[in-house]
Amino acid sequence: MAVPAARIVFDDADRAAVAEAVTEMLGTGALTLGPWTQRFEQSFATEHGASHAVAVASGTAALEIVLRTLDVRGRDVVVPAVTFYATAGAVLHAGGRPVLADVDPDTLALSAETVGAVLTPDTAAVVLVHIGGLISPGVDALAALCEARGIPLVEDAAHAHGSSFQGRPAGTFGVAGAFSFYPTKVVTSGEGGMILTESPELRDEARIHRDQGKGSFGTNHHVREGASWRLSEANAAVGTVHLRRLKEFVETRRRVAGRYDAALTALDGLTPVLEPPGSRSNYYKYVALLPSGVDRAEFKRLCAEEHGVRLSGEVYDLPLHHQPVLAAHRDLRLPVAEDVCARQVCLPVLSDMTEDETDQVIGAVTAVHRRLAG
Repeated sequence: MAVPAARIVFDDADRAAVAEAVTEMLGTGALTLGPWTQRFEQSFATEHGASHAVAVASGTAALEIVLRTLDVRGRDVVVPAVTFYATAGAVLHAGGRPVLADVDPDTLALSAETVGAVLTPDTAAVVLVHIGGLISPGVDALAALCEARGIPLVEDAAHAHGSSFQGRPAGTFGVAGAFSFYPTKVVTSGEGGMILTESPELRDEARIHRDQGKGSFGTNHHVREGASWRLSEANAAVGTVHLRRLKEFVETRRRVAGRYDAALTALDGLTPVLEPPGSRSNYYKYVALLPSGVDRAEFKRLCAEEHGVRLSGEVYDLPLHHQPVLAAHRDLRLPVAEDVCARQVCLPVLSDMTEDETDQVIGAVTAVHRRLAG
């Protein structure tokens, strides 16, 4: 039996519901910004305890739109060095200057200390990323720092559907949260993104930006430098159907992660990124750090070729300042980010993962670790 790195889960009932929705929309001709988009927005906002949601074309678009509404043009935006390129890319596309900060080794996230070290009088925003779906217990201290300085805190919650800290859902700690529905996410719409906010003004601005900057859907009066960031009705229907299973998927993932925690903490030198007290992760990713000196590529190769277990992609294998497209930042020294990016692996966590598959992963990782680390 082979265990894949990822598996997209739609059962027969899900597929039938999506097919029915597509038949309906093809009959009505409402293919964009229609009733399914509204349903998706309302359902996602309710699931996360937010007042407003705006569906857009991608998680990257969601983040860029938020930064545009905050008007970061020509100013600094703090982002963690441990994140996907799109976090910094959204800053650049919104006209801002990404300022890279180091991260907390226990959560792979920004902290008040690492952000405080890079704040300037020209800081326009701070973007907190919930890596792998884990919300750092330092989120309140970071939010307090931002509030004291008058700096908006934005959440890149691309990984964090259904995650929470002390009962408070992802996407509700800052002025806005940006989510992704890329196919590998815990909930997917195929492609798509969502903005959550308590601000009706930010909600209204986001709606304008997503539709080419038009002041209203039925006019060609463009009042902002927007773009084609609409979510299609077909994508919205897929996302609405999949969202119904979020709690089920998260519970499955958490059971798998609990078994991984027990197994990996017994292995000397292989260090899982554990869930801190108060944090409830969706386990979009299960991250562990290899011992220093262990060849990650060889570790992954042996798991796949000898044990049939494919590890999922890292989050991430390169810190942002080592990405070629961000070469202007290559002289930075961010030791924690550099270390965790060099050593991390991600064990497969599937939304319908079986006990046998979990056992197979544990057996593979244990055997390969002992072989390579001694």
